[in-house]
Order: sequence, then structure tokens, then C-alpha cells
Amino acid sequence: RLTPVIKMHKIATLGATAAAAGCAGWFYKNRSEGAGARLPPTRKLLYPPSADFPNLKSHNNVMASHLTPGVYAKYRDVTTPNGFTLDQCIQTGVDNPGHPFIKTVGMVACDEESYTTFKDIFYPVIKERHNGYDPESDTHPIDMDSTKIKKGQLDEKYVLSCRVRTGRAVRGLSHPPVCSRAERRAVESILCEAFTGLSSDLAGIITHLVTMSEEDQDKLIDDHFLFDKPVSPLLTCAGMARDWPDARGIFHNDEKNFLVWVNEEDHMRVISMEKGGNMKSVFTRFCKGINQMESIIQGNGWEFQKSENLGYILTCPSNTGNGLRCGVHVKLPNLSKNKRFDDLLLNLRLQKRGTGGVDTAAVGGTFDISNLDRLGKSEVQLVQEVIDGVQKLVDLEKMLEKRKSV
Repeated sequence: RLTPVIKMHKIATLGATAAAAGCAGWFYKNRSEGAGARLPPTRKLLYPPSADFPNLKSHNNVMASHLTPGVYAKYRDVTTPNGFTLDQCIQTGVDNPGHPFIKTVGMVACDEESYTTFKDIFYPVIKERHNGYDPESDTHPIDMDSTKIKKGQLDEKYVLSCRVRTGRAVRGLSHPPVCSRAERRAVESILCEAFTGLSSDLAGIITHLVTMSEEDQDKLIDDHFLFDKPVSPLLTCAGMARDWPDARGIFHNDEKNFLVWVNEEDHMRVISMEKGGNMKSVFTRFCKGINQMESIIQGNGWEFQKSENLGYILTCPSNTGNGLRCGVHVKLPNLSKNKRFDDLLLNLRLQKRGTGGVDTAAVGGTFDISNLDRLGKSEVQLVQEVIDGVQKLVDLEKMLEKRKSV
């Protein structure tokens, strides 16, 4: 079940999916270049777009705020070069009117070209979700130089753990909501080959979900190493759970502080984490690992999806830019009771949730605090904002412990 990532593994495991990778490469090279192509004549369109416009009257997601009958009419019969439609992109937002804790995005990108083919809906959604960032005129910075981080050690009496994660998508392959089985297996093949080239401190094992017992999966999930089968309607309505667990897996190094999730919500999720408060160490490992992965993948003839205005391109518009989530588990039992706590977080461009995830409440005053922004700021900027912001929160917590006013 646990396969050492060595050359023998590459020959044995990747052989099963080599054909998938080859087919995906052929598809990418030979696909249509005509963005905005009309739907092929596979069905007769009996009704005008106005008759197909979704009922969004009770919806509270970002997509529903911007999808007008005019925009829908413009795009209903248009496809991306890969043949995907606007209806496929918005279906999860149509099926899920809202969420009790957050205003969801309400749409996904079926492929890289979705963002430009349907930009009259994607760009306004991005602008609202990313604090006014305008893809029409703005440029996204990328900076993975961890040596620029200052004061990266946080007080471990309060900060229990640090974590940095992001996603990446392989150019030429469709995103998880709509990808074919062959494309999903091609992603697995491409990533498994990249794992064999990582440096010794990042080298480890790949675990394929299809070969795992439920007991092994439950243990890894409880240890926060593994993603579970999607059960949220936000994900299942987007198509994330199709063919589960085919071509899904997790890679981790021997120290279990560098992980890669294969074919979850994105082609890959890269995670660096460790106990304690050394955020600089976590970010340094993160940068090293993802840079090595990108170099190896490029050497094998592939590349990540990326553009100047959107940065790294992923399935959910909320993760465009750098897709970075830099977070800590931090104890703030006194400060969190202050009625200005939420406003303070917003001013620091931070967000909170329970340590069990977005749908969980904090226990014992311990929160998962992370960056609020994704697009328009570099990786270094966001990590530094989290370090500085969390330090401010801890300083205020210490003042309240001494019964000082804040």
C-alpha cells in the first residue's frame, strides 16, 4: 500500500498510466484553438437562453450576484476549446444557494480556458472575491524567495502549528470537476514521475487510495495528512467525487512535513507543515518542494497553468493567484471574546475558522488563522502578513492575560 518513490516504482506504477499521459499529450497538441466555439450539433436547441436561465432568486453566492440573463444568453451555447460549457461551470452554484458560514463562489473552472472564454462572468466574480482585483488591468506578482521572510519564529506557547499549502494544475489537462478518467490518470502519472526526482529531504512514498484499506485512510485523515472523499454538496455537485478513488493519492516525505495530494479539488495540492511556530522553516520547505516539482515537470515536457493577470490557475476562482493558504493553529481564549475580534482580523487581512475546517467551531479558544487574500499579492507578501498579523494577535492576548485593556 505504501510505495517507496524510487525508479522501480516509476517503472512499475507509471507503466499502467503511461498510455493515459500519452493520450492527454496528444489531445493537448491536437485540440481546437478556437476559443468560444459554438456547441457542436449534437442536440437541437429547442429553447432560447432565456428559457434556460437558472432560478437564482434565493441564492447567496458570488456567481449568482453577477450572472445576468444577458451574460447567460451570450455564453449558453459557447464552449471552451475543450468543449466545456458555462452551465458546467455554474452548476454547483445553481444547486447550492448558500452556505451558513461563508459566501461561496458558486462556480468552478472546467479548464484553464474557462476563465477567458466566459470572462464576463468569471472576471466580476474574481473582482468581488479578491478584494477588488481587476483581471482586465491588474498583474499578479509571484515571489517564492523564502529568504525575504522576517521574524518567522512565532511564540510556541500560543502557536501550536504552522502550515502553508497551495494548488497547481497541469496545462493541457481538464480540471477535476470534468476531467476524463484518462486525464486524471495522466495527472497521477506526471506527478508520480516528478516525486522520483525530489531531493533526499523531500523524498518519500506515494500512497494510492485505490489500494488503501478504510482503516489506513481513516488514520491518515485523523492525522490531517489525507483528504476524504468529497461529501459536501458544493463539491459533489461540481463533479469532484466521480470515479472515486481512481487515480487519487497522497505523497509525503519521510518526516511527514511535506505532502502532495493528487487529484483532490485540483490536480495537486502541495502542503508544508510542522508543529510549533517556525513559519519561516515551513515556508522555506514549501518553496523548495514546489520549485523542484515544477522544474521536474517542465523537464518532462509539461508545465503548470499560469497567466500574468490570474497567476497560477486552479479549479476554484477563489484560489486564482497563488492559491496560497498560510495558516497557524493559535490559542487566543481571551482575545477571541472581544467584540472587535472579527474587525481586527479583517483589518489584518486574516480569517479564522475552527481547527477542524471551515465548517467547524473553535474549541477552547484555539483557532485556525490564515491569510484572507490570494490574488494581487505574492507568496512572500502573504506569508509575511500572516506572521506579522499573528504576532499582533499574540501580543494582544498577552496583554489581556495581564488584565490590560486593548
